[in-house]
Amino acid sequence: MSDWSLPELLGSLHKDIINRLGIVRGALGHPGTKGDGSENVWLDLFNTYLPKRYQAIKTHLVDSKGSFSDQIDVAIFDRQYSPFVFTYEGQNIIPIESVYAIFEVKQTADKSMIDYTKNKISSVRKLLSTSLPIPHAGGEYPPKDPISIIGGILTLKSQWTPALGNALQVSLEKDNILDMGCIADHGYFIKNGDTYSLTNSDKAATAFLFQLISRLQSSGTVPMIDILAYSKWL
Repeated sequence: MSDWSLPELLGSLHKDIINRLGIVRGALGHPGTKGDGSENVWLDLFNTYLPKRYQAIKTHLVDSKGSFSDQIDVAIFDRQYSPFVFTYEGQNIIPIESVYAIFEVKQTADKSMIDYTKNKISSVRKLLSTSLPIPHAGGEYPPKDPISIIGGILTLKSQWTPALGNALQVSLEKDNILDMGCIADHGYFIKNGDTYSLTNSDKAATAFLFQLISRLQSSGTVPMIDILAYSKWL
C-alpha cells in the first residue's frame, strides 16, 4: 500500500499558495513591490501546473490595428503556435489572437476592485482579433471565430463579510463581465451562462486551478493569426 495521499498533496499546494501570498502581503511594505510579489506567486502557479501549451506572463496586448492594452497582470496565452510581437528585458508585447485568459491580481476583493477589473477586461475584449483559414491535407478549414477571452480576478482576501456572499454576487451579476475568480483565503467563483456559482473552499487555490484548466480545455485552440496584418507597421 502506497503512503502517498492525494488529498494531502492537493491541500499542500493550496497551503503553499496561501503562505506565499500571505508573506507578500505582510512582509513587503511598498505597494508596487507587494503587487509584483503577488503577481509572481500566481504566475509561478500557472506556469508550473498548466499544460505547456500555455504560458502565463505579465504583458501588454496589441492588435493588428496598433491598439494596445493597459498592462495585464496575468495573461495566459498560446506559446506553441503564437509569436511574440516584441520581448526585451522582461517587457513583453503579445498579439491579442494568442490570448486565452487575463487576470487582474489584487490584495483584496471589493466593489472598486471588481469594477476596475471589469473595465480592464472589457477594454481587452475590444481589441481586434484576426483569423486565417487553417490548411490541412485535404484543403483548408475556414477561419476560426476568435475565442472568448476568459477574464477574472485573483486575490488573497475579501473586504466583504461573508467573503463570497450576496454583495459579491450582486457586483458580479451587474453586467456579467467576469468569468471566474479566486479569493484564495475563502473560495472561488465561476460564471455559468448568466449566473454565478460562489463556492467556499478550504483548498480554494487548488480548486480554482482545476476550474481554470477545465475552462481552458473548453476554449479549444486560438485562431491562426494573420501575422502579415501586423507587418504593415514595418
